[in-house]
Amino acid sequence: MPFPRRLMKKQKSPGLPDQLLPDQILEKHKNESIGTRLEDTLSFVKNLLEENEDFVVRRFHVFGRFPAAMFFFSNMIDQAAINADILKPLMDAPRHSEAAQMETHQLKNVVLNDTLHHSGGRLERNLVKIVEAILSGETIIAVEGLDEAFLIGTRHVEKRAVVQPQTEQVIRGPREGFIEPLATNIALMRYRLQTPNFCVRTMKIGKLTKSKVAICYIRGVVNPALVKEVEHRLSAIDIDGILDTGYIEQFIEDHHTSPFPQIQNTERPDKAVANLLEGRVILFVDGSPFALIVPSVFSQFYQTTEDYNERFLLVSFIRLARLVALMFSLIFPSLYVAVISFNPELIPTEFAVAVAGGRAGVPFPSVIEVLIMEVSMEVLREATIRLPQQVGGALSIVGVLVVGQAAVSAGFASPITVVVIALTTIGSFATPAYNAALALRLLRFPLIILAGIFGLYGVMVGLIVVANHLLSLKSFGVPYMSPIVPGSFEGMKDTVIRGPLWWMKKRPVLLHPLDKDRLGDKTLEEIKQPPSNTLDPLKVGNERQAEQDGVSSADHLDPGSRNSD
Repeated sequence: MPFPRRLMKKQKSPGLPDQLLPDQILEKHKNESIGTRLEDTLSFVKNLLEENEDFVVRRFHVFGRFPAAMFFFSNMIDQAAINADILKPLMDAPRHSEAAQMETHQLKNVVLNDTLHHSGGRLERNLVKIVEAILSGETIIAVEGLDEAFLIGTRHVEKRAVVQPQTEQVIRGPREGFIEPLATNIALMRYRLQTPNFCVRTMKIGKLTKSKVAICYIRGVVNPALVKEVEHRLSAIDIDGILDTGYIEQFIEDHHTSPFPQIQNTERPDKAVANLLEGRVILFVDGSPFALIVPSVFSQFYQTTEDYNERFLLVSFIRLARLVALMFSLIFPSLYVAVISFNPELIPTEFAVAVAGGRAGVPFPSVIEVLIMEVSMEVLREATIRLPQQVGGALSIVGVLVVGQAAVSAGFASPITVVVIALTTIGSFATPAYNAALALRLLRFPLIILAGIFGLYGVMVGLIVVANHLLSLKSFGVPYMSPIVPGSFEGMKDTVIRGPLWWMKKRPVLLHPLDKDRLGDKTLEEIKQPPSNTLDPLKVGNERQAEQDGVSSADHLDPGSRNSD
């Protein structure tokens, strides 16, 4: 029903106790429709938005006869499109009919289907949705006598170019990355997934920001129960604003107190599409360049898209190197403290004498020394990240060379401790995912403390606790350590090592996809046919020699050629 005129009175000045906020006014009118009187609509919208300097109300007459008003925010619309595609055709009389004979009820059909030079036009009756459309950057046209308003998609917000992601750089692979506008990110996905099975659902989350969240999946591949679970968790979020996918991640993850990330994020469209093909769900938030991948398991955080662009032998070696770097970054400092403090007999005598000589002037026990160096390295790393790029590189060099050398010269730390911390830091840099590397950096400190108190027993107890915690984690019901625990032979082909692409014929079993086959019906022998060696030099040379021999023998046996001679 039309909203009552008594509520269209101008509100009192801000600051009074009985002043209703704009969102409270919208809440009171959430089920009401726009009225046929243009002045009532103008009064209501102005009452909500007139304090904004960029809010514009443009009065005009449709076809020179029907009073109308246009509402928009000048900083969020395409002014050229409004002038050329909306105002100009509406202010001119339609060529196919006489404006003087047109009735008001005919306006809807004529304006939408015959007049507007814009594809994004629609009608809306609900009052709250009309105001929300203005806030999102659309243009609203209200006409005297019509009980519906025209909503036209003229949103135009400046955006940065599509460039290579800064957090996931590769040597071989696409150079495109997601940016902030949701429409551009969806377009980058559709560019790679040109199938009608690719589906995108959207919802709005945030009482104030009303951020648009997109749920992407491939119908016929993903398990429908996973999509329903994702929608259920998203609909349960009740917060005033969502500014990034990190907000969504913290609300929908299974274990909120775990240091390990249970949802992977990415800036790469090719990585997002690859996970969709496996049966996962991708989440976007309008205004964020990061996409969320659900569910995620532990092994995903130590893999890159480049692993599938190179040959499997090279990639398997690189993955083993990452695994070694993982062990370095987690347990190397604690092992050093345990051996030096409790079990020095485990190291060779010559090396033990060298270590003892280096630690001769250090006034701290090894556990305190390592903790101080670790904290110093974390501070230096954080300072390097937050400073501008031109200054950050110089600071890292100065911090590593000058400060490290000065600490050794002053007897504040031993040379072997500096080497251990340096190797640990390099190992953490080899982890592709920043949030996974951050979890290992955090766990180093309790392991060092346990090593300083209990020695190797403390290290083993700490590792057992970490392993038990990893085995207890789940991401949307999927065991975090799968396909290792529970074991899956098909999944093992793409975990520690990466098998050939033709080996991985099935999608991950842990996701329970509807379509389990990744490859076609061809057998391995049909896929990997033996090479024909068409351009083999020996083969080509033998064929030419045979041709020449054949021509020579033919000339020798030809009687005509013999008579001519």
